Amino acid sequence: MSSLTGIDESLQYPVARRDESIVDDYHGFKIPDPYRWLEDPDAEEVKDFVQKQAELTDSVLNKCDVRDRLREKITKLSDSPRYDAPFKRGNKYFYFHNTGLQPQSVLYVQDSLDAEAKVLLDPNTLSEDGTVAITTVSVSEDAKYLAYALSNSGSDWVTIKLMRIEDHIVEADTLSWAKFTSITWTHDSKGFFYSRYPAPKDGKAVDAGIETDSSLYHEFYYHFLGTEQSEDILCWKDPEHPKYTFSGHVTEDGQYLVMYIRENFDQVNKVYYYDLSALPEGLEGFRKSNGLLPFVKLIDRFDAQYEVVANDDSVFTFRTSKDAPKYKIVRVDLREPNNWSEVVAEAERDMLESASAANFNQMILSYLSDVKYVLQIRDLKTGSLLHQLPIEIGSVNAKSVRRDDSVVFISFTSFLTPGIIYQCNLKTESPEMKIFRETSVPGFDRSEFHVHQVFVPSKDGSTKIPMFIVAKKNIKLDGSHPCLLYGYGGFNASITPSFSVSRTVLMRHLGAVFCIANIRGGGEYGEEWHKDGALAKKQNCFDDFISASEYLISAGYTQSRKLCIEGESNGGLLVGACINQVMQGFLNMVAQRRRKSLIG
Repeated sequence: MSSLTGIDESLQYPVARRDESIVDDYHGFKIPDPYRWLEDPDAEEVKDFVQKQAELTDSVLNKCDVRDRLREKITKLSDSPRYDAPFKRGNKYFYFHNTGLQPQSVLYVQDSLDAEAKVLLDPNTLSEDGTVAITTVSVSEDAKYLAYALSNSGSDWVTIKLMRIEDHIVEADTLSWAKFTSITWTHDSKGFFYSRYPAPKDGKAVDAGIETDSSLYHEFYYHFLGTEQSEDILCWKDPEHPKYTFSGHVTEDGQYLVMYIRENFDQVNKVYYYDLSALPEGLEGFRKSNGLLPFVKLIDRFDAQYEVVANDDSVFTFRTSKDAPKYKIVRVDLREPNNWSEVVAEAERDMLESASAANFNQMILSYLSDVKYVLQIRDLKTGSLLHQLPIEIGSVNAKSVRRDDSVVFISFTSFLTPGIIYQCNLKTESPEMKIFRETSVPGFDRSEFHVHQVFVPSKDGSTKIPMFIVAKKNIKLDGSHPCLLYGYGGFNASITPSFSVSRTVLMRHLGAVFCIANIRGGGEYGEEWHKDGALAKKQNCFDDFISASEYLISAGYTQSRKLCIEGESNGGLLVGACINQVMQGFLNMVAQRRRKSLIG
């Protein structure tokens, strides 16, 4: 956690050449782009620049005298068993488990919660370096087949394979060129729906991981077990809108196929559906036709997000942001598509993060209240509140439940909780959260630490930015502590409390303070919060993050030379922008002082 001020010699950064000849004309506005040459990762000049950046980084990190000890501590604490919540299909249970240091978690199957668990699929055996990952699994309704998607080295491109669950035999079925896909089975267990892109005509690889262009012309297919991919049924495509992507969902009663259509990362989608019972000869009969499935367009505009919660025949319940930036629950009868009714109104401040049907006629609603999870059990038909489940400050990572399940499994984590899977029986008069499994990290004592949430005024003075501060108990606010501030602020993503071994080591052994600033652009308070940090309002993200850092300094947690800021992906943009804006502000201040001194 040392800063660059602790390095004896000045750093010699690689020179970033400016190409002043690159200027774009957007509607009469001249926009220079002097570093566009860096967008070509195959250019020798770019490779040389990246290599020099890496060498500079290594030269700094190699001077860290506690680096090896940190690695040892982090490795030791990471070597503890972890579990995902089990889910039930047919008469079997399935769950993922990692013994501690495995590159990928392993899928297990058992006949009951008390029965012996057996390895069903271990992705660690599929590559020497452990970089083949399972990204999606889907079990047929009769629990006889497992369809799973494999990704190489973190690629978005996946290959879908098929396994017989009883004897673990991998079938010959291999589906390629899949990306941004769900896998959803028909209830006859004869096959499943999935999405893919057309194979490239020139046959060249598109999986180098450095592509800057987008994939186009997504297509929605149905695959019959035991057939070649070339025989799959093309159910939907839209060549007039090449950027559209399609994902499918077969309702729990098996009657309807619901298709979600999206165009980009915005939280809006269209909803089409098809009544599978309307096919007299099933999909086998439809296979003979040359047309697409005749979907009914329930929602044919990108004005809000819609997610199916449940259906009773043609009556569907949705979670939606339509006229509700913090989301609400609504209902519609497909026979009267213009007549929508409200089941649970939008909350005044809390964001409805998810909704799941359970225990036949109930639903579990998960709210974010000032970035803290609240779980409610409500009546599915009336929306009336039945129970509020007790849960501490933290994150609900997943809920494993279907409508005909009375027992729900809930995965939970927090800054001070490595992982708990709760089991809750909704049939009881007062449902309780009982611990089913818990991750224990040897040597970690949560009583050593304290979690505090503050609300920091942003630059505009009116917006309060929530920020979690995690540190050892009873630290002195004298500015002496190294501090790691994390932020994201984009794509409607909510950054909620979670356990981190590496950050725990920094706090425990180096006296660091760890913070998360829930800046605008995320989804912590719904769609309005997201839009207030996007596009023309992107500057709000940077202002919020800078205001959070200024608070940490003024409150005595740290000082500027001990403050480290971190962000990944969109958060990397955040960090880069803040560094440059703060530096530019400093240079402007110096220049202003010089002018004053000259005038004086």
